[in-house]
Amino acid sequence: MTRHSNGSARTHSSTFAPTARTPIKHKIRRRGSIDVVDAKVAVDLATAQSYSENVFLFVPNLIGYTRVILAGLSLHFMSYHPRYCTLLYGISCLLDAVDGQAARALGQTSKFGAVLDMVTDRCTTSCLLCYLSSVYPNYALLFQFLIALDFSSHYMHMYSDPRKLMRHPSSLVTGSRSHKLVTSDVSRILWYYYNDSRTLFFICAGNELFFVSLYLMKWIQTPISASLPSPLVLHLPALLLSLTWPAVMAILTFSVCLTKNVINVVQLWKASKILVGVDLAERAAARERDSTVKPEKED
Repeated sequence: MTRHSNGSARTHSSTFAPTARTPIKHKIRRRGSIDVVDAKVAVDLATAQSYSENVFLFVPNLIGYTRVILAGLSLHFMSYHPRYCTLLYGISCLLDAVDGQAARALGQTSKFGAVLDMVTDRCTTSCLLCYLSSVYPNYALLFQFLIALDFSSHYMHMYSDPRKLMRHPSSLVTGSRSHKLVTSDVSRILWYYYNDSRTLFFICAGNELFFVSLYLMKWIQTPISASLPSPLVLHLPALLLSLTWPAVMAILTFSVCLTKNVINVVQLWKASKILVGVDLAERAAARERDSTVKPEKED
């Protein structure tokens, strides 16, 4: 089956093509350790799923829907109510650490949930960066670059990961359920980032906290000296006392945000090399097939 850029699928003539009378179990071909299902069959299965086994209603996916709703509400309040916006945005981000644990604990991991989780992360952060572009127009190009880097690195990583979720004949595929499954032989940096839950949470939380701090800097202008006890104020430098709490938080989390985007660059580069490597392997295989066919024709 060939997956096109528009998401459609077609079956090669040399591949078994299921008909309407063919039982569903015969419409599923094996590829490695997963089932490769015809797109029409997948739609029919999703439509006919029972209430007891409805992937849309899995607990981690319900948490994912909640994240989407909270993120949408935070965007609604973003331009005029920073408290509501920050609270809703923060809860939405924190739930990101809950859905995965719920999926594993309840045995409800799913490809749909993995994609929902990643898409929610990407879209939520991008919407905040879009708003920051309007608040800090001098840095709009930088925010646009961060959005493009985040989306492109994750998409190419999902598309090229040898155990990735998205399946395509021009890649090495075994059907991973999540983009977070990376082997150390591909990249030690990505392996440590994705496979150490504490590191992943710290970097992702710090990255979001940096952007939220930039957002709050627009609304909070009171220096920290106004909220600190007098004895402590006497022992702190004047430059620090002139800053606001969001500015202090932005300074503290800037290095985490920088680290996150360096990881995105590494992810983009590694994914590009994997895709190019697969291209080279396929071209070599095609040349080998051609060289085998030609002598047979001559005979």
